[in-house]
Amino acid sequence: MADWGPFDLTGKSAIVTGGAMGIGFGIASRLTEAGANVLVGDLDESAAKASIEKLADHRGTAIAAHADVSDPSAGVQLAERCVAEFGSVDILANNAGIYPIVPFADVTPEVFDRIVSVNYRGLLFTSQGVAQKMATQGTGGVIINIASIDGIHPSFPGLSTYGSSKAAVIQLTKNMAIELAPHRIRVVSIAPGAIDTDGARKLAESGEMNEEERQGIADAMVAKMPIGRMGNPDDIAKVAVFLASSAADYMTGENVLVDGGYLLG
Repeated sequence: MADWGPFDLTGKSAIVTGGAMGIGFGIASRLTEAGANVLVGDLDESAAKASIEKLADHRGTAIAAHADVSDPSAGVQLAERCVAEFGSVDILANNAGIYPIVPFADVTPEVFDRIVSVNYRGLLFTSQGVAQKMATQGTGGVIINIASIDGIHPSFPGLSTYGSSKAAVIQLTKNMAIELAPHRIRVVSIAPGAIDTDGARKLAESGEMNEEERQGIADAMVAKMPIGRMGNPDDIAKVAVFLASSAADYMTGENVLVDGGYLLG
């Protein structure tokens, strides 16, 4: 695609958290394809470095960075690195997240704190640090928060804390949109449905469920989808490029549902 038109991101610089694999890598890939320079942040910096090798032939440049979003200073550090490398920070994709499957009766304070420290608290303070840099630049920006359909409606048992953390993300997006609008910073969220990622497939390896259980849940979800298939990271990444681009200039505070029609059932 030679002419990206209103979707062109040439000259923009982005940060993607949890960008080494799955949805995060998909977003990084499409952003660089659209011309943006991308700082691929991940808790596993070696995985981030390996991932950017796959983006070498894209229009934009990608570099890797260590990013632990549970550290409240992560946003400031990532923003400073992005500006040092690329000259500005214009886009933040808050993708880093965890989804332990724990029945409600078995949720402990430790489980709760671990999920919230990444999915909600981490997203908030990462956004705060990056937004401060965007505001100082005076050129506006876009923050894209990755939520989930579980923030709207439970998809299957065992995600009470995960789902409530994503519901918080959806509400936080709306509040951030109001407060950051004077700085010309748009804030939106994407709520993916069932996405086939390496992380999802590794649930069986982690012992949280066996492969038969995982496949059973996937089949049951697909059966409710009018589109008739699981999503893939690129389904989310292409929406992220749209939201980051000038094509979405008149959108803020919205939660965009990308679920293959699952919640229609």
